[in-house]
Formats: sequence, structure tokens, C-alpha cells
Amino acid sequence: MELVYMDGKKEPYTTSAIIAECAGVKHHAIQEHIRKQIGRLEQFGKVSFKMRPLQSGQQAKDYILNEQQATLLITFLKNTEQVANFKTNLVKAFFEMRDELSKRYLQRELEKPKRKTLTESIKSWEKAPKHAYSTLTNLLLKGATGKNKAQLMQERESENGIDSLTSAELTNYQRLEDMAIAMINLNRGYSEIKELIFKV
Repeated sequence: MELVYMDGKKEPYTTSAIIAECAGVKHHAIQEHIRKQIGRLEQFGKVSFKMRPLQSGQQAKDYILNEQQATLLITFLKNTEQVANFKTNLVKAFFEMRDELSKRYLQRELEKPKRKTLTESIKSWEKAPKHAYSTLTNLLLKGATGKNKAQLMQERESENGIDSLTSAELTNYQRLEDMAIAMINLNRGYSEIKELIFKV
């Protein structure tokens, strides 16, 4: 089970439902802890929530907690073996997500000059399709992830497809971007570029 998410948010987070399940505590008990300790938790940022559907057809609040809030909250739980194991795993998951975010930031910075080169290449591309920039971006995203910009934005709750990519996906995206730039500079058509992107 994934413990920590990003989904286009500014910082990694976990939810009260994840904490409840992994700590072996009823969700309403975790929610009660949150309500009771809201003043302390909100010293580390606003505690928000999303509604999630239950099997009964009703909806339940699922609190969204950043790293500091989640770490503080789990200190209020009794230290059973399951809770202690979960605490260890949650700390690791947040650390791994921070590491991934550093890699993602670096890859995104490396990609920016390529994006500029791609934009310049498209301007002089004789065989450019309509809306060449967005069409090509969608193609590259689909080649790197199997999903287009709209799908990525919805699935990962991001403002644009590229910023939602993992560091590994960004590396792949850049590789495909290099190929597209080379093909455009050879004045190849969109269908040839598409064929090459999905062949690799």
C-alpha cells in the first residue's frame, strides 16, 4: 500500500484513512484524535480534508496531513507492534518522497532548456500539424507514461502534465523529446515522429 502521495500538491501528504488502516485503528478514532489535536496539528499548516465514498453509499471525511502533521499525529497513538512498524514505514515513505521530489526538481530543471529548443524547432517546422506544440507535448507525455496531458492532470491533480511526472518518467520524456527535436530538424512529418516515439 502506498503511504505517501503528491498528486500535484506542493508537498507530500498522507491521509487519516491510510493512518487508520496501517496502524490498525478505527478511522473514526483517528478522526477524533485529529479533531482533539487540531490546534497542535495546524501549527504545521492547515489541515484539510476530502470526501471519500463509503460502501454504504455515504461519504466520509478523509483528512489530508503533511509530513509534520502525520508525524505528530502518530505520536498520540499507543505504541503497539503494528503502530511502531507503521511509524517506521511512514517516516521512510516521507523520506523517499522527499528524495524523489529532489530528483524530479533536478530533472525538470534539465528539461527546461530542451523545452525551449523544442519550441524553437516547432516554429520553423514546415510539416507541423495544427496546434503543433500541444499535439507534440501530448505525444511525448503518452510515449513516456501511456497517458495524455488531460488524463495526467485529472489522475495526478496537476496543473499541467509535465509537472506531474516522476523523475523516471521525466528522464524518459526528455529522451523522447530529444528524438522529436532531431526528427523536426530533419523536417519529418508528425506521423513519422509518432511512429518512432511508440516504437522505442
